[in-house]
Amino acid sequence: MNDIDNILAQSGFSREEIIRLLSLEGEAKMNLFRKAAEVKAEHTGHEVYFRGLVEFSNVCDKNCYYCGIRKDNDGVHRYNLSDEDILTAARFAWENRYGSLVLQSGELASPAFANRVENLLREIKRLSNGELGITISLGEQSPEVYRRWFEAGAHRYLLRIESSTPELYRRIHPNDSLHDFDTRLACLQSLQETGYQTGTGVMIGLPFQTLENLADDLLFFKTFDIDMVGMGPYLEHAETPLYAFRDTLMPLQHRFELSLKMIAVLRLLMPDINIAAATALQAIDPLGREKAVKVGANVIMPNITPGMYRNDYALYQNKPCVGEEPEQCKGCLDARIALAEGVIGYGKWGDSLHFQKRMKVSSR
Repeated sequence: MNDIDNILAQSGFSREEIIRLLSLEGEAKMNLFRKAAEVKAEHTGHEVYFRGLVEFSNVCDKNCYYCGIRKDNDGVHRYNLSDEDILTAARFAWENRYGSLVLQSGELASPAFANRVENLLREIKRLSNGELGITISLGEQSPEVYRRWFEAGAHRYLLRIESSTPELYRRIHPNDSLHDFDTRLACLQSLQETGYQTGTGVMIGLPFQTLENLADDLLFFKTFDIDMVGMGPYLEHAETPLYAFRDTLMPLQHRFELSLKMIAVLRLLMPDINIAAATALQAIDPLGREKAVKVGANVIMPNITPGMYRNDYALYQNKPCVGEEPEQCKGCLDARIALAEGVIGYGKWGDSLHFQKRMKVSSR
């Protein structure tokens, strides 16, 4: 057994060992992928869970340097779906047995926004007879708002840390009270305390980012005892400040391969969490999400936002599937998941097994 095989046989890794795994190429990299697939099959099985994604607004109060819908980007066509459109998308997800829905938007923190989301959550639960699981990804809010949304029916929350390295976080955000690293951490803690299945994630291949940073990200997920992760390659957008550093980036294909390695190593580190196959992977490789499923991911988020709005929710450029309607997306993904040797868990919430175990431990 060689040195890499010895590392892969372990149930935990040091920072230095993670850096080595993220550096693997050739047959050693394929051994990592095979091991991650084995661990996934053993702990979460072959089922892949759908989360019908509704990007209901691109209006945002934040100015993150990497994001195409940042507040100061005047080139964005802003939109805000009506409640009726959102509920129609939710009904589509329910009737097509997606199991769960994701509500995502630009980040707003106002009483009117909190009230609207609370009402929508209650309506979605009502129209689906309580059968549709709900994930929300609506940024930093107060503990009270998180509690209200939880009580209205949301049970999973995704709040990406973007980078767990404070110095890097500050280089990709403005230096002001709206973009504070400690606030981000406090919000993640608040989500856990409220009772959400708590998810986070990072971008892979950012300017200024090192393998050491990425290793720290994976260890952060482990230390924070996170339940689900959504992470993918950084894709630059021409109307953002970070675009000035595009010549310093690793090639797209390298970002793609590094993203797969991050998913595989995370599956080994945290065998029972939910890991999403990011849509950004498909922007680089037409089979990107399927390849992620094969090496450890077990969640896919088909976009069920009405097609006319999809191109306006452009966090990055060359977003895939912007011309498809939800019905087309569903048929396409059925075939794609089968190619990735997965089975779609239709009608199932697909809750994080890690969350269930974490709750049992905390209740003792």
